[in-house]
Amino acid sequence: MTVESLWTYRAGVFEDESLSVIGFDVETTDGVIGTVDEESNVDGDSFVVADVGFLSFGKRVLLPAAAVTRIDPHARSVHLSLSKEEIEGAPEFDENTYRSPAYRARLDDHYGRLPVA
Repeated sequence: MTVESLWTYRAGVFEDESLSVIGFDVETTDGVIGTVDEESNVDGDSFVVADVGFLSFGKRVLLPAAAVTRIDPHARSVHLSLSKEEIEGAPEFDENTYRSPAYRARLDDHYGRLPVA
């Protein structure tokens, strides 16, 4: 998986660009882990930030768009190709640096070796 494609939604996943997924459940391959707090739908820089309180109180994680396999607007859920364990191993989210190139490089390294495609 290339770095550029990590931050782009798969074809057909995000068809309705007017749809906001904020507040949707985030579902991994092994269950629901939280809800979407923030989203970016910028081409080549798309992601969701999830509040994963189910894993750890108040913890948030940044998830690249390529990890999203399906969005179900009727069930209000975002489905991922990642497991809870793979997300727990991601670099710690920092509200002040999560858009920085250095943090993004760490995420590229972590998610780039996982089966997000």
